[in-house]
Amino acid sequence: MDQAQKRAGTGEQDAPERSGTALELLVHGVGGTTPAEMLDDPRTVRVTGDHIAAVYRRTEDADAESRPEDYRGRPVPEAYVWCNLTSGNGTRALWLLLLPFMVVNLAHWMRPTAHGRTRTVRLYGLLVRLAGLTLTVLLVAGACEVALDLVAWQCAGTRACAERHSWLGFLSPVMSDGGWWSTPGRRLALAAAVPAVLTGLLWYLSLRTWRAYESQQPMHRESGPGSGPESGPGSGPESGPGSGPESGPGSGPESVPGEDPARTALGRPGFWYGRRLVARLRAAHTAAALLTVAAAVGAPAARFDRRPGGPATLDTLGWLLVAALAAGAVVVVAVVCRRGRSERRLDRELDERLVRLLPLAALVLFVLALLYGGWSRPQWSSAGRLPGDMTFGGIALVQGLLVIVLAVVAHLLHRSRPDTRAAIRGLGGPSVAMLACALGGVMSGGVAQRVADWLDGTGTSIDGPPVLLTWQASVIPPLLVVVLLLCTALARHTWRLARAERADIEDDHPGEAGDPGRTRRIALTRALATLTDRAPLLVAIVSATTLLLGAAALAGALVTDQVPADAARGTYAVVHGAVQTAQALGSWLIGLGFILFVTWGRRAYKDASARRTIGILWDVGTFWPRAAHPFAPPCYAERAVPDLTWRMATWTRATGGRLVISGHSQGSVLAASAAWQLEPPARKRVALLTYGSPLERLYGRWFPAHFGPAALGSLHEEVDCWRNLHRRTDPIGGPMRLPGDSGPSVDRPPLKDPLTYGRTELHPLPAPILGHSDYQADPAFAEERQRLLARLRPEVPAPRHTGRPSSVPAADGGTEDC
Repeated sequence: MDQAQKRAGTGEQDAPERSGTALELLVHGVGGTTPAEMLDDPRTVRVTGDHIAAVYRRTEDADAESRPEDYRGRPVPEAYVWCNLTSGNGTRALWLLLLPFMVVNLAHWMRPTAHGRTRTVRLYGLLVRLAGLTLTVLLVAGACEVALDLVAWQCAGTRACAERHSWLGFLSPVMSDGGWWSTPGRRLALAAAVPAVLTGLLWYLSLRTWRAYESQQPMHRESGPGSGPESGPGSGPESGPGSGPESGPGSGPESVPGEDPARTALGRPGFWYGRRLVARLRAAHTAAALLTVAAAVGAPAARFDRRPGGPATLDTLGWLLVAALAAGAVVVVAVVCRRGRSERRLDRELDERLVRLLPLAALVLFVLALLYGGWSRPQWSSAGRLPGDMTFGGIALVQGLLVIVLAVVAHLLHRSRPDTRAAIRGLGGPSVAMLACALGGVMSGGVAQRVADWLDGTGTSIDGPPVLLTWQASVIPPLLVVVLLLCTALARHTWRLARAERADIEDDHPGEAGDPGRTRRIALTRALATLTDRAPLLVAIVSATTLLLGAAALAGALVTDQVPADAARGTYAVVHGAVQTAQALGSWLIGLGFILFVTWGRRAYKDASARRTIGILWDVGTFWPRAAHPFAPPCYAERAVPDLTWRMATWTRATGGRLVISGHSQGSVLAASAAWQLEPPARKRVALLTYGSPLERLYGRWFPAHFGPAALGSLHEEVDCWRNLHRRTDPIGGPMRLPGDSGPSVDRPPLKDPLTYGRTELHPLPAPILGHSDYQADPAFAEERQRLLARLRPEVPAPRHTGRPSSVPAADGGTEDC
């Protein structure tokens, strides 16, 4: 195995070079599988890679390079297995707690296609990065609310609550008889350890996961395999947000004369290596979190010191601390705004001074805030809520304004180059950003609500969380009513569509005895598969409703300064009763939502099937690099795409051979991304076979700037040949829908599913409805694979013509467009 690894990894050959041997590289989809299942052989060997991601062969093919004569009429099969990148260790289920960060990172990549709007694109990326920063502050503020306000300030300062929780006795002025920790400032300083530890954990996870997942450098085009000028696909201005020269606020892409606007940024040398930006954002977000905790400790003490007759020295120190915290906040925002992604080159530089000094300076201010807050103030006592409870109101207001401005920017970009297939008419990014803010509010508010109920079961000894959190919880029931109505409408639409499909299914099988039950099952499966295409409408309505209800909750909290039930007193009885019900039900639901997160993560730690489900969710959500939030779960594609690129480039360079990369589901997205990273000569030796692929149906609609029609059309022209298989029963995969003659040359007509309607001589038992799985069971898969292999030639790639599609030999001796 070691010799096989050495040959596969370095390209060393025992046989003469340029042997022309063909390679079939299989890439699995979401959820993963085993090498034995992919290669259809229980005897497999790892030829290159590690326990996280690796390439496997059948044992008999381990030394295929040394025996090219044995593979004249057949390819060498290899399987790239990457499932451990997303669903290996059970502790990764805890990444569910980072869900808001992952969602706002997705919003960064959902910008509409634009050409010649460099500043607008930069502004889009900047707004999403600022929204991500508010989520970090919101999460840490939620931890401060629980530890500092509810526990240290309210419960420990109230005799009835402290008596019910004896573990708080040493913090209570009454129960500890005026002990050293019983003063308000020292209680706050001690409780600040909770959000500080949370901040350190987020910093550590971000750094550790970067080293484990995203530190793999892409192939060097100047000196690596298949080297050539950096003019391959993706060198045009259709870049991701913030991908141009590193100058100016929110630096982004700039148009370069002579570049093709149809090419996607996914082919740029530095697209899958964002070390510099992630390090900068990690430093900024860590500093923002520490400054938030420092403000939660120091601001109440400074407010107390400003009272008439207070000590002048402490008052002066308080003003200096507040000024330093404000200056630190300005610096953090400036760092977030200053630089976007660098994609045009492989950026190995690191802003070492900034990365080290910014968190260190914030840590120093945090320690100074603890010392200042813990200073002896004999007359200071805690009563009511901790001063500064409108912090959540300020965060909610900033998030709402950012989402609104982001929607305006996205609309302007969409108008500059309209895409009829783009989700929500280009407003997918703002809608998803709004949902990320809502998720952050649910998680932070849910913890506060549940801790308050646990500390004060009677609801009489402490004031509880800020009024705004109660208002936000109260709007959850109306939001769920809207969601229920939408689901009802979708169910009705699906039922009607299923009825209409029955006639088509019977027409597809003329002369066969009808089976009403089987027809209904097939029709229902087809109708349910179309729900994927209705997701943009659902997201748009839920996001807009969330924005409106959130604005109403913020206005109600600011105007009344009372919880909804108290604010509704004196109104009509039916109104007061409805508000009371919404408040009680919302408080319960928001806590239940957080509990579900925790229990699901714990179940996934023990249950392999649940861990696999979470891994599937992560396969889709963590494909994109961390460009908006450094604490999001790691991007597995920054390891998988370079792996595939290196494997294909080394093979084509060492053997001069043919290569078919075959990707299922999410594997097809990785395959396409790796093909874009190849140099043009290597790309012309590659054929692409996709099946159950979400490239257009999901990625093309939600990420139009990177997988839009122009990008997929350029991929079709740049690889030697591309064929795509899909089924009408598949809820994930679909056709590529390329315009003109390119469409039929890529998309095969929908495969039959099930393969046979009734019982036949060849299939005496009923055939299953496969949907998204087991495309290899269809004879069309082997047929298309063989055609791709027959098309590629060892000497030179087959000619391609942009105006007219090429042809491949068909099974009946004719030709078929490719």
